[in-house]
Amino acid sequence: MEKIILKAIEREETGKGSSKRFRKEGQIPAVVYKGGKNATILNVEQKALWQVIHTGAGENAIISLDIEGKEKNKSKTVILKEVQHHPVKDTIIHVDFQEISLKEKLKVNVPIIIKGEAPGVTEENGVLNQIEWELEVECLPTEIPEHIIIQVDDLHLNEAIHIKDITVEGDVSILGDPEQVVLTIALPTVEESEEEDDGLESVEGEPELIKKGKKEEEGAEGESKGE
Repeated sequence: MEKIILKAIEREETGKGSSKRFRKEGQIPAVVYKGGKNATILNVEQKALWQVIHTGAGENAIISLDIEGKEKNKSKTVILKEVQHHPVKDTIIHVDFQEISLKEKLKVNVPIIIKGEAPGVTEENGVLNQIEWELEVECLPTEIPEHIIIQVDDLHLNEAIHIKDITVEGDVSILGDPEQVVLTIALPTVEESEEEDDGLESVEGEPELIKKGKKEEEGAEGESKGE
């Protein structure tokens, strides 16, 4: 996987006021974590960060942070740990990085891509139900796959693909229960709506009301004749 260079500036100011000012200046507050060590607080350029996230590797991109410090410059190899967005504007407001070693395995989530046309859908009127949209894997940072491809060309009605059925190139282990269903093909389910049920009940109930009303009328007429 290609390493991406991202420039950053180490900062000492903290708090909501300074973070708001940095964002107005096009800078995103960020933190670099590594185990239990003290975190490094810095800013990254908003446009540059957006470009990093929108590479093919997405949020699993390996990033070389070139940090401009007050005393000396330094470099850290990191991946994105968490990206916080504004609840309304959806803009990035904060980023957490995790410092990594290229020689140590780590666990990350990788998105799933489905390819092919399943006979269970095209020929047997089934519906493809995707249960999992990403899978957790363990591997070296340089071997993180951009996505996990699942071919469904041989998948028929009432068949499923489990974690144990999926293979990934390289020294990459897919974590999780091997029997976990990732996707399946089944017939679509049809449920009667409450409105339809209510309509049927009212129609079926009407003849009884009519008969009952008719008997009451006939009884009333008999009483009047008897008088």
